[in-house]
Amino acid sequence: MSSSKERQNAIKRLKTFLFTSKTDIKTYRNKIDEEFSEIFLPNRVDLEEKTYGKIKCDVIKPEMYVTNRIMIYIHGGSFIAGSRKSCRPFVSSLANAFSSVAVIPEFRLAPSFPFPFSLNDIQDVFRVLYMEQTSKVEGLDEFSTEKPEIIIAADSSGASIALGFLLNLKPKFRSAINRVVLFSPWLDLSESNQKISSKKESDEIFTGESVRICAENYATVEKRNTPLVSPLLATKDELEFLPPIYIQMGEKEMFLDDVRKFEQKLTEANVRCTVDVWKDMMPLFQMADEYLSQSHLAIGKIGEIITSRNTEV
Repeated sequence: MSSSKERQNAIKRLKTFLFTSKTDIKTYRNKIDEEFSEIFLPNRVDLEEKTYGKIKCDVIKPEMYVTNRIMIYIHGGSFIAGSRKSCRPFVSSLANAFSSVAVIPEFRLAPSFPFPFSLNDIQDVFRVLYMEQTSKVEGLDEFSTEKPEIIIAADSSGASIALGFLLNLKPKFRSAINRVVLFSPWLDLSESNQKISSKKESDEIFTGESVRICAENYATVEKRNTPLVSPLLATKDELEFLPPIYIQMGEKEMFLDDVRKFEQKLTEANVRCTVDVWKDMMPLFQMADEYLSQSHLAIGKIGEIITSRNTEV
């Protein structure tokens, strides 16, 4: 496993995602792009730009992929940062592990474009991809293995957007999504969440105050108190018919309790949910693969689950 020094280097890198009241938004965005973008993408993937529903997207194709499998990745960045550029390397690794084409939408960011702009952008991309995927297999019988396999993946603040998008979908379209994969999700940005109202709450990357500031840039108090921004507030009826959800996070995360509560709610709504907690790990440890051997192992583990087509885990 990784040494203490490597672990500290990983934390230093991941702290690029920390936004405070003293942080300039433009500087914050630039730092994330500089820290996490790479000239050469891993795993020899092909990269091209396409536009879906007026939204520019990266389309990443690994050397080998299942032709009917596609992943839509909704990046984090505290609602106010992150981009196709910054998450290309990570999504390239996921695409390779999932044997899947990956699409990264360049959705609009807060505070200039607050909630629900990001949800609307993801919905536009999904609508076009859904039509494309279903048209490819039109006329196939119900037992065909060539039916579309759509995966929604997201991290941190992107998980709030991803789940808000899913909760806003009609059951017909929810059923078209095979699985949801979330990394260190932010699930409760409401004013009742004491973790983000307290200045004492923190983990090795984020503070409760930093998350609250970002949430305030994203949505009004009224909107933050709804499931479309705070999915943990969703009722049993609202959660029904969601696809299987796999959540991967570190043992030391501030929001681990929120994830456990969400897991219980999903179970009560008959939605399959797996919470995979990695010992001694911090938020978004999967994105520090330069320093942490656990990063590679974690991505490989999810890849095995996706490629096995087993929706029970």
